[in-house]
Amino acid sequence: MDSFDELAADVIACRACPRLVAWREEVAAAKRAAYRDWTYWGRPVPGFGDPEARIVVVGLAPAAHGANRTGRMFTGDRSGDFLYGSLHRVGLANQPDATDTNDGLVLSGAYITAPVRCAPPQNKPTPAEREACRPFLVRELALLRRAKVFVALGAIGYGAVAAELGVRPRPKFAHGLEAAAPSGRTVLCSYHVSQQNTFTGRLTADMLDEVFRRALALAAPAQG
Repeated sequence: MDSFDELAADVIACRACPRLVAWREEVAAAKRAAYRDWTYWGRPVPGFGDPEARIVVVGLAPAAHGANRTGRMFTGDRSGDFLYGSLHRVGLANQPDATDTNDGLVLSGAYITAPVRCAPPQNKPTPAEREACRPFLVRELALLRRAKVFVALGAIGYGAVAAELGVRPRPKFAHGLEAAAPSGRTVLCSYHVSQQNTFTGRLTADMLDEVFRRALALAAPAQG
């Protein structure tokens, strides 16, 4: 039987994509000036959260100086601040701050993952790199047996999770889109929490909170 620990170990050890390996390690060695005293993680990043989650958040890939530095999804950058702030406001996280793996952050009822586990140059993994990473997402979704709602942050996350869940037909990505999947599951879409979206107001805190409130409603156990 597969386990989250075995999956995490396999993710962390992966060196399947030479371009991504070279980039993540170059970033970890060069560092950003603000983090010159950090020892960067510089490896693939496993998923994070509650193994019994009913809500799964699907992003794109680790950020070069966020998760690639800290070793945890959406941790250590402004995108993570925006995401975890929302999760905290709706009751899925015990705190809004995500600075490092020892910060005490705990998710309840939510799990965070991505279709690509290494930081890609310009945040743009190639189709071949996405395909090489796909088995990790397949294993993860199989382990998340209670998951009912999959919140896709951006079009790539949406395409990846919709394909694995068997969404047919697949509607075009749009913020707030709800796409039905087999076995009573739902893919719920949001613009990505990238600074490009949040700084310009394309995605506001209220918009993201509303997505997660809807996810909570859809994930709630049936009454009666």
